Amino acid sequence: MPALLRMPGVAANATDAILSEWQVAENTDFGKEDTIATVETDKANVDIEAEEAGVILKFLVAAGTTVEVGAPIALTGHPGERVSDLDQALRDLGVVAEERHDDTVAADLPAETATPEPAARTYGGADGQRMFVTPLVRRLVREADIDLSGITGTGPNGRIVKRDIVDLLAAPKQPPSAPVAPVAQVPPPVGPAPEQQGYTDAPHSRMRKAIAARLTQSKQAAPHFYVRGSAEVDALLALRKSINESGDIKISVNDLIVKAAARAHVLVPAMNVIWLDDAVRSFETVDIAVAVASDRGLMTPVVRDVGRRSIGAVAAATRDLAARARDGKLRQEELEGGSLSISNLGMFGTEEFSAIINPPQAAILAVGAARSEAVVHDGELAVASVLKVTLSVDHRPVDGAVAAEWMAAFLDVLHSPMTILI
Repeated sequence: MPALLRMPGVAANATDAILSEWQVAENTDFGKEDTIATVETDKANVDIEAEEAGVILKFLVAAGTTVEVGAPIALTGHPGERVSDLDQALRDLGVVAEERHDDTVAADLPAETATPEPAARTYGGADGQRMFVTPLVRRLVREADIDLSGITGTGPNGRIVKRDIVDLLAAPKQPPSAPVAPVAQVPPPVGPAPEQQGYTDAPHSRMRKAIAARLTQSKQAAPHFYVRGSAEVDALLALRKSINESGDIKISVNDLIVKAAARAHVLVPAMNVIWLDDAVRSFETVDIAVAVASDRGLMTPVVRDVGRRSIGAVAAATRDLAARARDGKLRQEELEGGSLSISNLGMFGTEEFSAIINPPQAAILAVGAARSEAVVHDGELAVASVLKVTLSVDHRPVDGAVAAEWMAAFLDVLHSPMTILI
């Protein structure tokens, strides 16, 4: 018997998501746990797996469409099942099919409440062409008394979708302009007009908007303070070289820094916390997020239980997460949790910088490049590889003394890197 496949809630508190790609074709059987579709959230691309074997009888939403959580996206059946009258099957399930536009169906109304008019009404646009809108858009337009003639839709083929109405309602209202007294005509200036400088506008992606919103919220809501330190890392670099020469798994300096930060969290557990509205939450394991630059924007996948994992296991996990972050293949749960992020710009030659905390975490460690510098040992000048770090801390769950204690412990671990392997 046919059934509706609905857009799942793939991210906490998300009200909609983009159905970026169908992974199966209509009338092609799929197995249990096969990937049916890929959905794009604010943070990642999420594969939707089948809970049981079946077949897609009809797509209700085209790839690239923003869909509300819970809305129907496909009509499914048992393996091998075929339905002669798909529209009737949809009506039996309470879905009224819209007039087709770019191969999408966006209505989800009980059949008994349907009105005689088509579910997708057409309106005359400013250029005389028809505009297609969904029942949800019609309702918003009716409630807000909006004229659609001047609106250009951002949906497929210029279709007006919910976000167009929401953005219009959120836009500041322009006050009516005061009448202007007529003025004498002035001849235009003689000479060529200045050339307009060339530029290109890149529309904000869903992820870029999410990053901007989260970091703005973090900077406004979390009172940041900063603790800076520097460490001589010649012993750390020598340890890395020794491990890489003797082991099958190659580790990076960043892998050692992640382990050192976890060790400092174990030594100063008051840093392994996050701020909640009604409590400070402390964690039993140390989960650390690692910033990864991708074409879609900055992502921070979380390495779990770093404190109790070997350096080889941490290196393998970090490499896997970074590769899938760049490919857009991370799962939503791999981007959530942790109390600390590590952002390393040392590979770009950056010596020192400060980073914005990734909420709801309590801190982020900004790591620069190791540079040869003059140092003093027992009154004698020497040359050492010096690494500078800056810890940005949320002052709500963490006091300055705790952050200073953590920085001291972290620098001690870098100076005696064998403790990383404990």
